[in-house]
Amino acid sequence: MVRAAVLPAVGAPLEIADIHLPDPGPGQVRVRLAAAGVCHSDLSLSNGTMRVPLPAVLGHEGAGTVVSVGEGVAHLAPGDEVVLNWAPSCGGCHACGLGEVWLCANALNGSADVYARTADGADLHPGLNVAAFAEETVVGASCVLPAPDGVPLTDAALLGCAVLTGYGAVHHSAGVRPGETVAVYGVGGVGLAAVQAARIAGASRIVAVDVSPEKEGLARAAGATDYVVASGTTAREIRGLTGKQGVDVAVECVGRAATIRTAWESTRRGGRTTVVGIGGKDQQVTFNALEIFHWGRTLSGCVYGNSDPARDLPVLAEHIRAARLDLGALVTERIALEGIPAAFENMLAGKGGRALVIF
Repeated sequence: MVRAAVLPAVGAPLEIADIHLPDPGPGQVRVRLAAAGVCHSDLSLSNGTMRVPLPAVLGHEGAGTVVSVGEGVAHLAPGDEVVLNWAPSCGGCHACGLGEVWLCANALNGSADVYARTADGADLHPGLNVAAFAEETVVGASCVLPAPDGVPLTDAALLGCAVLTGYGAVHHSAGVRPGETVAVYGVGGVGLAAVQAARIAGASRIVAVDVSPEKEGLARAAGATDYVVASGTTAREIRGLTGKQGVDVAVECVGRAATIRTAWESTRRGGRTTVVGIGGKDQQVTFNALEIFHWGRTLSGCVYGNSDPARDLPVLAEHIRAARLDLGALVTERIALEGIPAAFENMLAGKGGRALVIF
């Protein structure tokens, strides 16, 4: 039996409960969690914005130690320190064939599996494949990557989503070049990672935008040169900071139609906007045909930072060891499993950066 945070139904409160976790089967690995980040995607799963089979154990950003391995798993052994990968690529679909593993058509197939049972015998699903909101989990071997040397496991948990997404949005999707100007909308965990990534990329000006004035210190510590409290004049303010031109790149980490539209408007003519935030299907963004022609801007989606974890984790580890990337600066709260509902409320209220469950 292990303790876990169970989502029984859409919109229902999380229940902290003991669950029955089986031994790993063929091709599986059992991992004891050291830490798990509380991501906005977990909130989106709990409120039904994103759908997965329920009841489920949520949590997709985690790191820990291998406890045991199933038949056929030769590259891992008990005691290995690992980072969980919630979106493993299958290697055989069209997207994987193109090298776009972040768009793998089969990445989330594991979420439909029954991976554990409640104390009364009900089936449980792993919310986004890895079920990291639990003391231990059982995952497919493809959901496990070696943790970088020299990085504490409690910090390495953030590599599983926030850092790969924020860094990838800047370096892979937006392709920020040295000297360019960048605006980052929403400075939670992913947004703070994007600010750090823009600094690493050599951006000459980094404007952080958020509804909360209290986040300015976090944003500036991450590398923001300017801070704008979101309002109806945000795009105009950003143009004022950039010689009336607008920024070269905007990274939207909120997922709201109004914020996406503002991010697009805050870029220069020919500018680029990358949308990282996950919004509901009711969030409609509108443009007229003339402005699309006139401004020549690019608007693009971004899944998992357009990252390949196997390729990008070693790069991120090198940035961490060189003190260019500070994982601890993303964390504003360390909590127990029981603190996850309050962390959800803080995200809804726009408070703080990343909450980290410590086991």
